[in-house]
Amino acid sequence: MSPVLENFFQRWQQYAGRTALIEAGRRVSYAALVGEIGARAQVLRQAGAKRLALALDNGIDWVLWDLAALKAGVVCVPLPGFFSADQQKHVLDSAGVDCLIVAEPSLYRQWGFVETSRQLMQRVPSQVPELPSGTLKITYTSGTTGQPKGVCLDADLQLRVAQSLWQTTLPCAVDKHLCVLPLATLLENIAGVYAPLLAGASIELAPMAQIGLQGASGFDLPRFLGTLNRVQPHSLILLPQLLLAVVTAAERGLPVPKSLRFIAVGGGRVAPQLLARADALGLPVYEGYGLSECASVVCLNAPDQRQPGAVGQPLGHLQVQLAADGEVLVKGAQMLGYVGEPPLAGEWLATGDLGHFEGEYLVLHGRKKHQFITAFGRNVNPEWVESELVQQLPIAQAWLQGEAMPANVAIIVARFAATTDAEIAAAIAGVNRHLPDYARVHHWLRAAEPFNATNGLATANGRLRRAALNQHYQSAIAASLAAGTV
Repeated sequence: MSPVLENFFQRWQQYAGRTALIEAGRRVSYAALVGEIGARAQVLRQAGAKRLALALDNGIDWVLWDLAALKAGVVCVPLPGFFSADQQKHVLDSAGVDCLIVAEPSLYRQWGFVETSRQLMQRVPSQVPELPSGTLKITYTSGTTGQPKGVCLDADLQLRVAQSLWQTTLPCAVDKHLCVLPLATLLENIAGVYAPLLAGASIELAPMAQIGLQGASGFDLPRFLGTLNRVQPHSLILLPQLLLAVVTAAERGLPVPKSLRFIAVGGGRVAPQLLARADALGLPVYEGYGLSECASVVCLNAPDQRQPGAVGQPLGHLQVQLAADGEVLVKGAQMLGYVGEPPLAGEWLATGDLGHFEGEYLVLHGRKKHQFITAFGRNVNPEWVESELVQQLPIAQAWLQGEAMPANVAIIVARFAATTDAEIAAAIAGVNRHLPDYARVHHWLRAAEPFNATNGLATANGRLRRAALNQHYQSAIAASLAAGTV
């Protein structure tokens, strides 16, 4: 066990009398936390676990098994519940998972897993890919292609990020954090569990449906506000769309807890006007930026160091600089590599994001590649979805947009003049059935004309001109969203 990891566990001794984890009527103190983790670590050792997947809803058990894997030196693979069945199978197979913690085992029997004890299933994987030395967590991104890539991380980097976050938020005196995002999301795992545990804070947990989140994009605002007002947390981590819901509710006079001291928002572009609305309400909102390849957070605004419009200053454990073309490069916080690929080489990690510095604050412009990030923080490669759409007989061309939007909108060119809207809708529904919910076409508009070189919406060989399409259709999409007609 590394000194950083050993210090993480030993630190809890000074918080022995405090409550670490809360879920409904169940509480685990810091004193009891060590024993709970140790017992589960022993289960993993006896089972001979090498790579453990967690297929649990948010709750105390998720946290305990994750920490037990750290304690036992077992590679932990969080399995996002918002992934499609095909994507979940890909995660389990590509990572060579041999042990699985589940609440409902039926789905996983078909993939060779057999129950061996309460919650624990095991199998002999058909392939066991070699991982970079030191890997203790494989986090799979929401997928910029059909099959998400596994990011290999060691324990020390995860805990260095947590340490920096704790230090950055010290002025807020956060004693109670409410986990809102799925724990399988690295951001909540590190910033919502490891950082509060370093601080000796209490972590309130509840199943996602009780929080008000369903899948990757479903949201029950009354339930969410009810949870906030019941728990009265000091801190939250929100995606832009969730922040918008809270701000809108507060503007309408709905109760938002006065207990909030630090609301981190990230996972996608945050509109400046939304931050201004939050400020006007006195909500303590702080924008940040990060990526899985850097073990989550890279930059964060802080109570005494905040600049609206920027994603904050780099955290203390890393360095950020810009390439000649404005691409953001990070040093001192990078993954070990991707599953199935050679270990990462070089000191600087190219993020694929573009930006500039205003003083010490990083301002982002967008991404070098075509993928967009929805308002729910899910990465989507539109080319993946578009390629599925144009394989359908009624659809000749398709362009998908969802950047910073609560729903993905497709502009569809019908294959034939006589193609009906009902035929297009049926074709889209057929494609959606095979996509995870964050990548689906939620709404669509019919294009007035094909995308071609003549109107500047495509190149001569048929490649979409995305910037031109966005400029051409953004007003129509915005008007339709505002009117609720898409």
